[in-house]
This record gives sequence, structure tokens and C-alpha cells, in this order.
Amino acid sequence: MKIKYRKRHFKNILIALAFASIAILSCRQKPAQVFTQEIEENIQLDSTVLGVSVITDSLLVPWELVWGPDDYIWVSEERGTLYRVNPETGEKHLVLQLPIGKRPEGLQSFIVHPDQDQYPYVYLHYKKFNEDSVRFNILARFTYQNDTLVDEKILLTDTAGRGHTGSRLAFHGTDRILWATGDQAIKDHPQNLDNINGKILRMDLDGKVPDDNPFPNSLIYALGFRNMQGLTTTPDGVIYISEHGDATEDEVNLIQAGGNYGFPNIEGVVDNELERAFEKEHNTIPPLMAWTPTIAPADIDYYPRKNSQIPEWDHALLLVMLKGQGLRVLNLNDEGNEIIREEIFLEKLYGRIRALCVSPAGDIYISTSNHDWNPMTEPAEKDDRILRIARVDRATKEPLKGKTMEESSQELATGESLYQQYCFSCHKGKGEGLKDIYPPLANSAVVADGQQLIETVKNGRDTEDYDFAMPAFSFLEDDQLNKILNYVRTSFGNKLDSVNVNELKNY
Repeated sequence: MKIKYRKRHFKNILIALAFASIAILSCRQKPAQVFTQEIEENIQLDSTVLGVSVITDSLLVPWELVWGPDDYIWVSEERGTLYRVNPETGEKHLVLQLPIGKRPEGLQSFIVHPDQDQYPYVYLHYKKFNEDSVRFNILARFTYQNDTLVDEKILLTDTAGRGHTGSRLAFHGTDRILWATGDQAIKDHPQNLDNINGKILRMDLDGKVPDDNPFPNSLIYALGFRNMQGLTTTPDGVIYISEHGDATEDEVNLIQAGGNYGFPNIEGVVDNELERAFEKEHNTIPPLMAWTPTIAPADIDYYPRKNSQIPEWDHALLLVMLKGQGLRVLNLNDEGNEIIREEIFLEKLYGRIRALCVSPAGDIYISTSNHDWNPMTEPAEKDDRILRIARVDRATKEPLKGKTMEESSQELATGESLYQQYCFSCHKGKGEGLKDIYPPLANSAVVADGQQLIETVKNGRDTEDYDFAMPAFSFLEDDQLNKILNYVRTSFGNKLDSVNVNELKNY
């Protein structure tokens, strides 16, 4: 009996080894990702060299990038298309075409559930007109089946504005969804708990209110936001967002359940009596960081701890920018509640950058947005593009280095440079504006009337009284305003007398 047992035991061991060998061979036979794209730029960090290459091109306003559980890059285009992109070859596979057009309609953010076997779901936010020509924000869940999306289930709808839609989606764990909404350009919304705009919403996989939300029977998880353009969560469930300010105070925020982040009563850090009074009454939460001049922060992602690919960016927030046209790396302290270092990369090399994602291997993917409705750059021949930022053995180009915020801001305070910082995004480089949205500055009656120009720039304009909105720039020093106004009055074909800095004191 003992001998038979040993023989049978030995036979079982051989069978187990055979299966193990097959498994090992299968793993070995699985092709590793091989990237053959040419390196366009190199970046030199403290000890790591990175390469930047184009994965795919000829997209039209890509809005969201997601690294899918299938090891493909999923990308949405504003015109209503959703693709899976092979990161090795750049080949695109269409999985959805929504019957919607370009801005202000279109497809924006989406997420892919990481456990497709149990939850074959993809969640999308898009905007469209209904039969009554009313524009709606729609949050929908699709089922991924046979390389396409089917069985749309509408989870939430709400009336949409022309702008300030947000938005981003993220998973909070595997059974909760976060949706960052914009205020729809209506300032009463962010502080109103009966309204979903200017909020972070939290729901279960069916769109219902979870029992552990901070406000009973409400999807609202946090409030007091203007126009969030980035949302990310860490493996520990910590939430960070990026947010557009008005003329000042773009922000990055660490989100607390039930937290009030102050807008529109507070922008950026509290720095006047009205803001201090609101802060005291509502116990508002200050941003981790705020920027003036604004940079138009877009998508944000978390680079994990102890990732050997790019150790210099370990435990950092990665932030891409539209107006700032680059990638910001915001290193966090151990607790994740403070930004201790900020560096800027690829500034103004690829134009507007709206979306990013991080692969499990630690590679970073970013997408340009140079065909956007509000262009600030001429699109390159093959824009828009998805680019890969990854570790390489050595530099093949003269490597670029990161800039600190101070280095990036060290420009001469000329009228032209101030115009670029504060006016360019609306009125453009040649002062031509944007048809039917932002007025041109050439041959403008407002520009020609010195007093009206001063009053407009210092006090702003509201759409209730005028055909276009403009924020007030009274936060600038009189000398800065004087340089901007005189640059406008002597540029774009204008040949007008200079404004006297003393005239500004009367407004």
C-alpha cells in the first residue's frame, strides 16, 4: 500500500508539473508590448530618461483616455465616437457612434469597469438635444459585448447649459461611481443641494444613491465647484479634482465627503472679508493649490507609489492643461494632503492637452485637443494625437527638463505678455475673437472709447445686460491693466492714444 501510494503521488506530481509547464509556457508565449514608434522628444528627470512618442493621430477633440482591462487605450471624441486603440500599433477599433454632433453637444467622459467578466459595463456622459430642442446632460450605462456597446440604460439626465459642463467620471472602489459636474454657468447651482450641478455625485453601479453617502437620499458627495475638468481616485479611495476658475484661481482639490469648496462665494484661497465670513459659516475646504494667471487645468490622474518606471513621479498627481499647454507633475507628501513640489513639462510643444491615463506598467498617455471649439493654436497636420511618455534606456534627442512654476512665470511684464496670460484664450493672438461668442478687438467701439474700455475691463460684463460675458479684472494692479489696455489700443490694426494710468483709479 505504501509503494502504490508513492507511485500514485509521484504520478500526481508529474501531472501537476505538466500543467504548470503549460501555464508557464502560455505566459511566456503571451507577447509583450513592443513599441516601435519614433521618439519625438526626450525628458531628463533626476536619474530617469523619458521618451515621448505618438501612438495614433488624426483624432478630433479626444475628451477622455482610459486604460482598459483589455490593455487597450479607450478614447472618446467629442463628436460622439468611442474607440479602442492598440497601444503598440495605434490601430483604432470603433465601439460606439452616438448620433450627436460637435460642441456644445457631444460625448465627453467615460469609464470602463475593470471587472468585465462580472460587470461588462461602460459608463458615458454625453450631451444632446431632445425633441423639444432642450439640451440635456445624460449619464448612461452600456454593456460591452462583441467589441461594441449595446443595451443603453439611462441613469441620470439633467438640463445642460452651453458650457461649464465639467465633466469627469471615476470609480470609487469597484462598486461606486463618481461624476464631477459643472455649474452650467449658473452661479446659484453650486451651493444648492437640490441641484446636481457644480457637485461631485456618488452612486452605485445602477445609478442609485448609496447608503453611505454624506447627504441622506442624495447623490451629492461634495459641493461648491465651478467647472471641474479632472477627477481621479487613488487605490486607497482618496479623491482629487481639477477645476477651472473664472479669470483667476484655477484649483486642485482634495475631496472630503460632504465637503463644501466654496464657489461662487470663494475662489481659490480665502483672501477677503466676504470670503472669510462664508468660510466661517460653511466650514469650507481650501484648495491644495490655486493658479493665477489661470492655466485651464484639464484631466488629472494619480501616479502610484513605488512605481519603478518613473520613481521621480512616485505618489504624484499628473495634470494636463489646455491654456497652459503642457503636463504638470504635483508631488504629494506622504499623507497626500499637501503638494510639496511642482514641475512643468512639454510646455507649448504639443498645444492644448485635455486627457491622460496611466497604464499598469507605469507609462503615461496624453491626448491633444487642438481642434477644439475655442482654438488657441493651429492644429498640426495630424492632430489630434495620443502620445506616450515612458522610460527609455537613453536619450536620442537633446533632452528637455522640467520647469518650476517660478521659472515658467519669469516673463517680462510687457503688455503683450500680460495679454497672452489674461486675454488670449478669448480674444486670440490677432485680436479676432471667436465669432458669435467673443468679440474682436480690431475696430472695436469699446476699445476706441478709452473710458468704456477701462470700465469694461475693470468691472466685467454680465450676459444679463450684454451679449457676451467677461470677468472683471480689477484684481490686477493698475500698472498691469494699463499695459494691457495700451497694448490692445495699439495692436490688431488699432492706432489709438494711450490710456493714462491715473484714469484707472476712477473705476
